[in-house]
Amino acid sequence: MEVPVAASARVWLDAARPATLPAALSPVLVGTAIADAFVPWRALAALIVALAFQVAVNFANDYQDATRGVDTAERTGPRRAVASGTVSAAAMRNAAALAVVIACAAGLALAATVSWWLIAVGAFCALAAWAYSGGPRPYASAGLGEAFVFVCFGLVATVGSAFVHDAAVPPAAWPAAVAMGLLASAILVANNLRDLPTDEAAGKRTLAVRLGDRPTRWLYVALLTGAFVCLPFVAWLAGEWQPLIALVVGLQAVLPSQAVLTGGQSGRGAAGSELVPILMATARLQLLVALLVTLGFMLAA
Repeated sequence: MEVPVAASARVWLDAARPATLPAALSPVLVGTAIADAFVPWRALAALIVALAFQVAVNFANDYQDATRGVDTAERTGPRRAVASGTVSAAAMRNAAALAVVIACAAGLALAATVSWWLIAVGAFCALAAWAYSGGPRPYASAGLGEAFVFVCFGLVATVGSAFVHDAAVPPAAWPAAVAMGLLASAILVANNLRDLPTDEAAGKRTLAVRLGDRPTRWLYVALLTGAFVCLPFVAWLAGEWQPLIALVVGLQAVLPSQAVLTGGQSGRGAAGSELVPILMATARLQLLVALLVTLGFMLAA
């Protein structure tokens, strides 16, 4: 079996898509902050689970899109490792499997000390990570990628991160999970909007392809707006006002929203490579919201 060491560390770092990693880090921060108790090693294990699954999804997507012919020379985003020939398909497949093993190992440690039900959750996430772009009917090509991100990197990651500390779910974790899921989904929407022409040409029916260009742009704005609408519910259910300090970064959602709707050279919204900085700005926005919500709960403690 070929081991995933055929390329430089830089190539593997790029393949892990660091711009998307805030989608894994943010819900763990928020869920941990909302929990009444705090067990440091459990917080670290939850973070490993989330980050490893995110990397596994990215590696699997790199492998699957290359072998299915979705990633081509016409693609406008960052180059993909397998499609560009810098990493073999076998090495990328094995790297994705290794990332899943790491996530499952950390999850098993949590399950052994918190609840064995976490094994079922982990198995679901592992299957979902592969089926995202793999298998006979990858659901990313069925327009369900955003739903996967919302559930796994919003609901599961946020609620699960609180649960591993308290062995229960604080009420405030639910609207916080929705907020994290909406922001994480917005990252994917920006990504799929960028790739819409090439995905459509390759027959990959993402949600952006199914909705079309303009509705996808409004969906992006709606996701950002919905995330900030959730924050007052977090504060209300927690009985603390401090998490509301995250609302101050709401203005930072205006610039990427405006760029998606009316920016770019065409004036009808950023397109192609113009969406790359918007994707990164969306990821930074999610992380900033998570950090401020976390700070709010720390100040309330």
